[in-house]
Amino acid sequence: MFLRLLLLICELFLIVSPSRPIEGNTMTLTCKTQPPPQKLDAKLQFLFYKDGRALGPALDSLPEFRIPVVRKEDSGSYWCQAKITSIKAKLSRRVQIEVHRVPIGNVSLEIQPPGGHLIEGEKLVLVCLVTEGTGDITFFWFRGARGLSLKMKTQHSLMATFEIPAVRENDSDQYYCAADNGYGPSFSELVSITVRIPVSRPVLTLRAPAAQLVVGHIVELHCEAQRGSPPILYQFYHEDGALGNSSAPFGGGVSFNLSLTAEDSGNYYCEANNGQVAQRSEVVPLNITVPMEDRNEVLTSGVIELVLGILAPTTLALLFCCWLKRKIGRRTAKDAVRSIPSPVPQESTYFNSQAPEQLHFDYENVNIVSGDEVYSLVYCVQQEQPSAAEEPLGTHPGDKDSSAIYSRLKKADLTDMDYDDVM
Repeated sequence: MFLRLLLLICELFLIVSPSRPIEGNTMTLTCKTQPPPQKLDAKLQFLFYKDGRALGPALDSLPEFRIPVVRKEDSGSYWCQAKITSIKAKLSRRVQIEVHRVPIGNVSLEIQPPGGHLIEGEKLVLVCLVTEGTGDITFFWFRGARGLSLKMKTQHSLMATFEIPAVRENDSDQYYCAADNGYGPSFSELVSITVRIPVSRPVLTLRAPAAQLVVGHIVELHCEAQRGSPPILYQFYHEDGALGNSSAPFGGGVSFNLSLTAEDSGNYYCEANNGQVAQRSEVVPLNITVPMEDRNEVLTSGVIELVLGILAPTTLALLFCCWLKRKIGRRTAKDAVRSIPSPVPQESTYFNSQAPEQLHFDYENVNIVSGDEVYSLVYCVQQEQPSAAEEPLGTHPGDKDSSAIYSRLKKADLTDMDYDDVM
């Protein structure tokens, strides 16, 4: 009966699916009998081989063997076996299978942190990526136009990384990577890396022509940071005021010349900045000796300013008071002229006078009429001392009392200047 079954299995075939397997895909091996097993009145066991090595651990009733991810290394000679008993078996013909690998494509280099600008001491990560390619890929990293090899790494992945834990300034350069899976390397584009050094704390130096500085001396302020990527911008300060700035495009220090005046004594410092961080120097004091004549000039100027500051307001106040007083006085004089007193004639009486005859004149304003005309009354009194033989005291018939009224025909101009004459 076993012999009859073997005769019934006229043919045994190994079928590969897909017929042209691609690396990375699934490949299925099927052991097919002719006629089909269901027409045979027996239970068959199957086993698959590659290059003389069994692929499975034992016989299986399923006529299929599946490789989930086929690799280039899976290429070889395959066949299958169908067993009816542990003794009797039938083998298929050998089938040569070639697993095809996808070439590398679209290689690129990425950097972390992005941008390509790093500060000395930071970690640099170079990531080499491929979008196409199967199998084990060998990655390469290179530096510079000459292609200095930095690292090589093989792995079954579309991405690989290379790290520089702490970059230095001399790591600034161009970088690129390559990937190869057996078809030849494919290269990425160049990526520029710039590593900058923050400026160190600058040192301010005062270069003077003499130990004792006086007004008129030229002092050189020199500021320099020992480390720092150029260009470096230096700024000079006196106390909290900026004096000026200067740039060092290739590194090093800069100088600032200062012509000393009496006000330049004080503290000086400088600041360095290269775009990463600003650093300030220590404070350096500067003392200037002022000559005695300069001090006297300064003192005299100060005294004059003080006196002017005091006298100016006082003078203005006095001028205002005088003006106010004169204003009030003018108004008082004007009122006095306009109020006419009653005429009171005055007489001059001389007793026991040796002078035989004396004249006395009295003046008095008697009236102001319309038109601002002023009239004055003038009294002229003549008195004689009678002798003992003459008549007794009384009104002497010979007394002469002359009076006249004068009129100022020209109108009086009652202006402020007239009243000033009265005062």
